[in-house]
Parts: sequence; C-alpha cells; structure tokens
Amino acid sequence: MWLSGVRRSGKTVLSQTLPHIDYYDCELPRIRGLMADPEKFLKDRIGTRIILDEIHRLDNPSELLKIAADHYPETKILATGSSSLSASSKFRDTLAGRKAELWLAPLVSEDLKDFGSHDLKHRFLFGGLPPFFLSKKLPEKYFQEWVDAYWAKDIQELFRLERRSSFQKFLELLMIQSGGIFEASKFSAPCGVSHTTIANYLSVLEETYTVNVLRPFNTYKKTEIVAAPKVYAFDTGFICYYRGLHDIKSSEWGQMWEHFVLNELQAHLQSRKIRYWRDKQGHEVDFIVERRGQAPFAIEAKWSSNNCDFTGLRVFLRRYPNAKAFLVSNDLSKPIKRNIDGISVVYTGLKGLLHYSTQNSI
Repeated sequence: MWLSGVRRSGKTVLSQTLPHIDYYDCELPRIRGLMADPEKFLKDRIGTRIILDEIHRLDNPSELLKIAADHYPETKILATGSSSLSASSKFRDTLAGRKAELWLAPLVSEDLKDFGSHDLKHRFLFGGLPPFFLSKKLPEKYFQEWVDAYWAKDIQELFRLERRSSFQKFLELLMIQSGGIFEASKFSAPCGVSHTTIANYLSVLEETYTVNVLRPFNTYKKTEIVAAPKVYAFDTGFICYYRGLHDIKSSEWGQMWEHFVLNELQAHLQSRKIRYWRDKQGHEVDFIVERRGQAPFAIEAKWSSNNCDFTGLRVFLRRYPNAKAFLVSNDLSKPIKRNIDGISVVYTGLKGLLHYSTQNSI
C-alpha cells in the first residue's frame, strides 16, 4: 500500500495507529542502514506488517518494494511519501499492478466532525493540515516552517532543484493567484527563470500534491479552451498565509468554498482527474467530473445558493445535453432538483454531491 500526501497531512500519525505493525522511520540513518540489504531485511520479517515512513529517503526505495511484492507477498507493507511514486528517478519502478494507493488530502468535512469543529471559516483560514487546524491561534510560524521543510526534505531529496528563491517565489505567486488560468509566460520575469523552468516547477509542485492542476474538458475543440490549465493551491490556509489574511471577508468566502469543494471531490474520488470547462467566449463551469460510459457531471460551487448565475452551465448543457448539472452550496443540504431558466439543476450540499459523484466516476 502506498500512502501519499503533503508533509504534515497526518500520514505518520495514521500509520502508527494501525494494530500489530513494525514501524520504521526512514529519515533515521540507523533505519536506512537496516535496509541497505533489502532481501535480508525482508527475510528477517516474513509475515509481518511493516510501516516504511518517508520511504523516499532510501537510496533505492522501489527496489525494496519490488522485492517485497514479488518474493515476500505474505509480508504486508505500508509505505508513505510526500509525492507520487512516479515523481522522482529514485522510484525506478512504479510497481504497476503490485500496489494499492491511498492519497491523504487535507481535512474534509467529515474530519471536522471528528475534530469537534464545524467552523468552516476557521478551516479556511487555518487550513486543513491537522496541527495547523488544531492551533489555538493563527499558526503563521507553522506555514513558513512547512515551506522550509518542504524545500529541504521533499524538493531537494526528490528533485535536487537549484535556485531556491525562484522556486519559492513561484510557489508564492501560485498561492496568491490560486484558482486562475495558468500562463507560464506571466511567471518567468518575476521568478527570473525561463518558461521551460516554470513548467518544470509546476510539474514538481503537482507531483508533490502542493498544487492541483485542472485540465480543460473539451470535445468541441474549435469553440472550447483545450490547453490552458487552472491551478489551485492544495490548501486554503496557505492561500490566506501568502495573501497576508488574518480574517476572511465575505467577498472571499466563495473562492475558499470552491477550493474546499475541490478538496472534497478529490479526497472522496481518490482522483486528481477533475477538470474545468471554459469556452472561447468566457463561459465557464467550475468542475467537470467524468464518468465511465456516462455523461459528465458539471458542478458550480457557490458559497450561497441565492442569485446564482447559471450562464456557464446553460451553455455547457447546450453542448452536452446529457450532462447532469449541480449547484453545491454551503447553505444547502438535501439534493433538490430545480428547473432554472430552462435547465435542470440539482441544488445540493457537499454530502449530496459526494453521493452522486462517487457513483460511476473515474
């Protein structure tokens, strides 16, 4: 099992709560020494349940996992890391067909209940990393410490990038502009690097779950946006931190809700293949969820269900008449189908949306 997610998302705490496990922290030199001979390490632990935390710190992590999958199937391994398995040359084998995967996203609505808090505005401002969310005061120091550790332990270990200042400037600009259409040319000058380097930086951020890149949904290529992605920060807390916010104004709730809805969809679907739609006249739909063998779901995320503009949904449904349209809002609960200006829209809260979207989706 491959358990992935950003730094401090709770991978270590979660793995240590599992019963009957042998836990190994691969950040420790002594532990890495134990695994210098992967075959001996596994032979001495046949039939056990092993946690390999931060496995990317090993010199050749995929070798150990491949040997375990092929020769010691009775030994169960949960490996954790802060990136996808394909992110770095350290993972020379992505173990296709030999592993299950679980992505631990920032806190979702069900987690808030477990933490005893239903305050979404607190979740938006403090973010969805458990230690940050549980902090009694705005954890500004935590955010900078996270960025420093992210560069030192994730970026340098996996990718060995140079020009820290350029990379961190790019990260800052993406967080500030989160949710917008991405154009590499706009970042080159302020970051002092080429378009090619900017594209590489974006790939690194996506592979390490720090941004979510939404590609456009399209089939009518002459009239629709086909290439330009939208980039969303992985967590609202970091958006607020980089924007210098100590409070969230009512005018900003809508964008924070949009990010929160995306996080919920990705966490429950365990997929980052959610798309957005936009045509060349500027009509847009927030999220498109494709479904195997069925028409897609078109989703508009609004903080309030009052006075919504459905122009984008109406144009989309004109081109994709079999699609199912949703308005997901914080002030709604049970799904209700309504006819709005000639189109059928399901008004729903998050729980209702997730019930629909987890059926026959990609």
